[in-house]
Amino acid sequence: MADAPDYRDTVFLPTTDFPMKAGLAQKEPAILAKWAADDLYGQLRKARAGRERFILHDGPPYANGDIHMGHAMNKVLKDIIVRSQSLAGKDAPYVPGWDCHGLPIEWKVEEAYRAKKLNKDEVDPVQFRAECRAYAEKWVGIQREQFQRLGVMGDWDDPYLTMKYEAEAAIVGELLKFAETGQLYRGAKPVMWSPVEKTALAEAEVEYEDITSTQIDVAFEIVESAIPELVGAYAVIWTTTPWTIPVNQALAYGPEVDYVLYVCEDQNETVLGRFLVARDLTDQFRKRVEPSLLQGKSEHDTLIWSTREFYFGNALAGTIARHPMHKLGGFFAKPRPLLAGDFVTTDAGTGLVHMAPDHGEDDFFLCKANGIDPVFAVEGDGKYRADWAWMGGQGSVINPKFNGPEGPICTDLREAGALLAASADFKHSYPHSWRSKAKVIFRCTPQWFIPMDAPISVIPAEAGISGGGEATSSQESAETPASAGVTAGGNGPTLRGIALDAIANTRWVPEKAENRITAMVAGRPDWVISRQRAWGVPIALYVDKDGNYLRDAAVNARIVDAFKAGGADAWFTADHQALLGANYSAADYEPVVDILDVWFDSGSTHAFTIEARYGKDVRANLYLEGSDQHRGWFQSSLLESCGTRGRAPYDAVLTHGFALDGKGKKMSKSEGNVVDPLKVIGESGADILRLWVASTDYFEDVRISKEVLAGTSDAYRKLRNTFRYLLGALDGFSETEKVAPGEMPELERYVLNLLAELDAELKAATAAYEFNRYARALTDFANNDLSAFFFDIRKDVLYCDAPDSITRRAYRTVLDTLFEALVRYAAPILCFTAEEAWGTRYPEGGSVHLLEWPAVDAGWTDDDLRMKWALIRQHRLKLTGEIEPLRRDKIVRSSLEADATAVVYDAAQASLLRSIDFAEIGIVAKVDIVDGDAGVEAPAGESVRFEVAKTEYEKCGRCWRHLPEVVEDGALCARCEDVVGA
Repeated sequence: MADAPDYRDTVFLPTTDFPMKAGLAQKEPAILAKWAADDLYGQLRKARAGRERFILHDGPPYANGDIHMGHAMNKVLKDIIVRSQSLAGKDAPYVPGWDCHGLPIEWKVEEAYRAKKLNKDEVDPVQFRAECRAYAEKWVGIQREQFQRLGVMGDWDDPYLTMKYEAEAAIVGELLKFAETGQLYRGAKPVMWSPVEKTALAEAEVEYEDITSTQIDVAFEIVESAIPELVGAYAVIWTTTPWTIPVNQALAYGPEVDYVLYVCEDQNETVLGRFLVARDLTDQFRKRVEPSLLQGKSEHDTLIWSTREFYFGNALAGTIARHPMHKLGGFFAKPRPLLAGDFVTTDAGTGLVHMAPDHGEDDFFLCKANGIDPVFAVEGDGKYRADWAWMGGQGSVINPKFNGPEGPICTDLREAGALLAASADFKHSYPHSWRSKAKVIFRCTPQWFIPMDAPISVIPAEAGISGGGEATSSQESAETPASAGVTAGGNGPTLRGIALDAIANTRWVPEKAENRITAMVAGRPDWVISRQRAWGVPIALYVDKDGNYLRDAAVNARIVDAFKAGGADAWFTADHQALLGANYSAADYEPVVDILDVWFDSGSTHAFTIEARYGKDVRANLYLEGSDQHRGWFQSSLLESCGTRGRAPYDAVLTHGFALDGKGKKMSKSEGNVVDPLKVIGESGADILRLWVASTDYFEDVRISKEVLAGTSDAYRKLRNTFRYLLGALDGFSETEKVAPGEMPELERYVLNLLAELDAELKAATAAYEFNRYARALTDFANNDLSAFFFDIRKDVLYCDAPDSITRRAYRTVLDTLFEALVRYAAPILCFTAEEAWGTRYPEGGSVHLLEWPAVDAGWTDDDLRMKWALIRQHRLKLTGEIEPLRRDKIVRSSLEADATAVVYDAAQASLLRSIDFAEIGIVAKVDIVDGDAGVEAPAGESVRFEVAKTEYEKCGRCWRHLPEVVEDGALCARCEDVVGA
């Protein structure tokens, strides 16, 4: 028997240079280099000049280390949004930036000093600042390359840096705006303080970790009271910070709490103690102190507790106690009044709280209201002042041993007979510095504040500062607790009120984020803006001998000019008389040397990045950062702008979650669960990481692991294969081949309908910043509608129809439309792959990223057509399922070898199936459509069932279809004869 003819050369197989294997890790750097050589970012700015502008303002990362997965997630998401807005035809510049001041960098430079056993405090400040600047410059350069490797497109040649001279000048200029309107004051209030870093910290620089502390019950002897039986009894306090007892100045009771005189006796009715505690806490109190009261007694001895008297909280007014260490005299001999405090609860402890105004906000305000001032006993390093009568020169106060049951404080209290109980077993959450990871304390120090509740319009010039570290009476409203309300006495708008209004007028994505930041701003204390550090922008103010700061616009202008010329270093090397000018004497003023909170720096970036580049009063369309920035950059930017401009610096704010490991745990080097984005890029390419970002529900915390990335890689391969198929199938396609939609077969028109629906969905997802929705719609379309359906059905037409076949031309016309659309849709996410695909088809066509949104005709939408083909696809899916057992049992090798009978129980469905070539749609040899038996109910309520069997038709030797006109296996069908014969 002669060999069958070989028709392979007559089949129109797809041809393309676009490889199936991506090789992204090797290709992407070359694409980046081409973008840089062609100045793609500059080209895009020229192409979009004059268009509607969209500004995503970059929140500045710290320039102090290699990027981590959180950085990668954040920058990629920003880039996707910027590219999508550019695709929509807008002018969408992106100016990356870095936060270059403050503790993250200073701490690293100090580490180098400590490693050499050097003291940075002995180094000239300007020299130390120069080292900090050099350190920041180094990491800006490294991170810049790493961010660019992610495919992030922006103005990398001219980023904003908070340490640039013009930036430092702008920052101090923003500070001086607050000063000129009286929105600054210096006061002594407790702030979070790091004894390790020796500076105040902002709330955003603090993280909470679970610790175990020592809890103690301490007895304060009552020496005066309107209730005679209380004299000689003991008011008992409970605390988990024993180190604050040496600075105790009062006790607090709850005005509406019920108290009892709780008496303990031994078996001989000898009174061991009379204690004032809250009635609801007597059981807890008794369990804690009994072991101590039983010490030295027989194991058979028992204690008898009884409640002698009941007192309503307000009855304790006027009661005086004395400090357990009163014998030391001086400070410790002063009376300790019992004060009414609304914050006192019966959740834990004794219902009485010891007050140390140096170390607690409630303590500070209650004591201040009663004429009791802080004493500043604890130094910046966490040790007590050397001259302090008790514990002088000792510490550190955050040391667990120092606070422990056998530590010096508990030992002295025990010897004084005041320590009723002490145990190192109290578990709770406690604030730590997120830099040093050391515990922080609340510490009262003279600091500079921006008030939240002072009426901005009526703050007098002299209200800012008074001597002695306390605010003047005109500043009282700024020292009230946040709960005092949005306005101060209704005298004018406050920063809190303006900020809350701005929040309400801002779009928050997701919407629930509005509640989070509203609660934070409504309840936050005054903004402490001073730091006791060296690296940053100084609080460039002049303070006179009475403690008032100078408010003079001309002086301020000279300060700003000096910063423009020499940066913030100019303040430390300044001729202050020259800055003050002829109207003032430098001898009468002291320059402030505290450093600005870096959150004020980053909160001012809108001024020297957005307004400086795009015009006064221009604000960002979008800020985008992690959810932690509700208390960080989102809030500092909001407060800075509201205080100087009366509005938010942004129209919308998008919040994303954190990147966790595959088990949902925080990534940590110590845990060994870190997924390094640089390693992922080096192995798999940036587009894999970008697709992972886009595919996650990033409004919540997201997970990443090898397994997760493997799933992302699989999704990427399917998209890549879609492009590969399109490029191959369009080989040699020309404009003359195109077919108008009205002349196309129904299947092609249906796919155009699907494309129009996809187009609308992607536009909606872009507007909502929902790129997980965007990526899902794109991948589902490519996989389900195209690869598994349209391409599968039409591959026969593509391979085997004549080039001039109207069906083949219509198919290729639609493929051309699909390519032009899909390559653009994919470009914001798969920026490298889309560029590669575009360049493969159009080697001289420029960059895909210069293109705009595809021209998809909304008129292609046809609801009737969509509903019809949705039903056809359901039937096709059912038919495919029925064939699968035949394939599994090797009765047929492909669906082309199967015959199907559609038994139809519904006239409308019968008409539907007869209206098309269902054998072509189902990719089978033939489909017979028969009516179901009259009166026989459809199985399980279905309108169509399929019966399948192996066909008896012979196979065409060219197209491999089994058709009745094929006379013998390997012969040609009528269509193939025509094509080959032609």
